[in-house]
Amino acid sequence: MGASAPGKGVSLSHSAAMLVEAVPALAEIAEIEASSFRQLPSPDITLDDLAALALEINARLDDGVRGIVVTQGTDTIEESAFVMDRLVHQDAPVIFTGAMRNPTLAGPDGPANLHHAVITALEQQARGIGTLVVMNDEIHAARYVQKRHTTSPAAFHSTPAGPVGWILEGRAHIATRPGGRFPVDLPATPRPVRVARLTAGVDEDGTLVDLALQAGYDGIVIDATGGGHVPKAMVAALGRAAERIPVVFASRTRHGETMQATYNFPGAETDLLARGLIPAGWLDGIKSRLLLMLLLRAGAGTEDIRQTFDDWRYPFGR
Repeated sequence: MGASAPGKGVSLSHSAAMLVEAVPALAEIAEIEASSFRQLPSPDITLDDLAALALEINARLDDGVRGIVVTQGTDTIEESAFVMDRLVHQDAPVIFTGAMRNPTLAGPDGPANLHHAVITALEQQARGIGTLVVMNDEIHAARYVQKRHTTSPAAFHSTPAGPVGWILEGRAHIATRPGGRFPVDLPATPRPVRVARLTAGVDEDGTLVDLALQAGYDGIVIDATGGGHVPKAMVAALGRAAERIPVVFASRTRHGETMQATYNFPGAETDLLARGLIPAGWLDGIKSRLLLMLLLRAGAGTEDIRQTFDDWRYPFGR
């Protein structure tokens, strides 16, 4: 993004080559091929765009590229990175980065983030981890990272495990490595799917759940309260939906894990499980929806989906 006219805000204006040219230090550490794959605001990115990008990344890696850096708007970086983590199965690093301060502001962070992303892409210890997000001198695993602030350069945090590394004195330091890769293989022509994401709260009922079912959605993710609880007025609709399509319940807190055997009342986690809903574990609603969409696009049935979400809870086995 850059200024198109005084007082008009920032809009799409910078190609990939322009971003690289703005950071001369990159030429001293790597031979970089800049490609503008798509130019669109990050909220407009679709799963089809990301699937096409994954094919392009896999092709570049097959040609011997050492690492990949993807720049995009920060609004949906956590989503794009999570999808790429599922679709790119090679060991070479794939790094997402962006900027919280656009070039018209004092102290734009884009050049430093891009520099650090390239440094991380060259780091041998970053191989085999999967997709990473590099922002504000920190290295985050795609499965954990969340954007938690609208404007702060320190907007990105990782839950529940924290950053996997950091940048210091021109070197990427990797401190921890997440367990398991959890790949999803999409067919050449994946079927289009729609998954609704709804949030539970005080005085909610099941109307939106029934409407999503009537509208032909292929799955539903409920951002439940606390450890996985919804109002009693929602449970009948959720049960009806779970008889026909996969229904996943996550926690709207985005921190912690959904419970499975603690509370026993209508709308508690034990009740939802008995009605056939699938617990998201520590995956938040945003990532749960993406994972469910990818699995449905790959043709997975409800029991396969249930097993996949369970595997995420226990990456090293039970």
